Amino acid sequence: MFFRRLVLSIPTLFGVLVVVFLLLYVAPGDPVQAMVGERADPATIARLRADLRLDDPFIVQFAHYAGGILRGDFGRSYITNRPIIQDIAERFPRTLLLAAAAMLLATLSGITIGVLAAIRPNGWFDRTALALTYLGISFPVYWIGLLLIVLFAVTLRWLPASGYGHWKFLVLPALALGSRSIAYLARVTRSAMLEVLGADFIRTARAKGLAERVVIVRHALRNALIPVVTVIGLDFGAYLTGSILTETIFGWPGIGRYVVQAISRRDLPAVQGTVLFLSVVFVLVNLLTDMVYQRVDPRVHV
Repeated sequence: MFFRRLVLSIPTLFGVLVVVFLLLYVAPGDPVQAMVGERADPATIARLRADLRLDDPFIVQFAHYAGGILRGDFGRSYITNRPIIQDIAERFPRTLLLAAAAMLLATLSGITIGVLAAIRPNGWFDRTALALTYLGISFPVYWIGLLLIVLFAVTLRWLPASGYGHWKFLVLPALALGSRSIAYLARVTRSAMLEVLGADFIRTARAKGLAERVVIVRHALRNALIPVVTVIGLDFGAYLTGSILTETIFGWPGIGRYVVQAISRRDLPAVQGTVLFLSVVFVLVNLLTDMVYQRVDPRVHV
């Protein structure tokens, strides 16, 4: 099943390859000029353009690039002159660490808040949680990131404002990246729990004399996890592929910041290779999410 879904994803990935190559092909600016600077002589520029095959027709360039991708060759960076796959392998684990920390924080916090709010609907905790989650969904990640830096790094001096190193450098970017997911997961969990808690099998479980903790955790929460798993899968894929703002604000040397630097320098192979790699990652995360669906509820067929 997994292999079949993976094969069906190949046209999607090919479409991503075509679109990215086309957009960067027609984008304004000259990558060679960005490499050599404004004072380079025309002969040097012409020689570099020939070496990089930039003077070839679009179809020829695309065929050459696609053939390299099939061989596992993402090309070399115009700026660093290193293989793109080597740059990705160096930076992606840092993005994966940040995404995993943010998703773990969001999952534990969001589900806990949602369950506690659903147990006593319309109570003080429920109303407070709904208000806070509304704010969490409304505020953009860059505003939350700057607020966290001002509060915990500048005012209280508890945590570093930016950089990469020991665990303290991870706290603020993970909290900023996961803040929206905490709010959204809390709301989704609350809604799903309220629907499940009103079902007949929950009343039957309580009538049998089961402890309330067992009813909530083993019966209600498990049956409410399908929409929660959906949010977790989509958000985790987004963290791996779209944490550009967070990595830029906190100076986190991940793949998102690498893409920003590549775009600003017109490093076309780096942008193309990174976007294609992240597209593959997003497809794999979605496939794994579908497999978790079946694990949580065997009635779901993917």
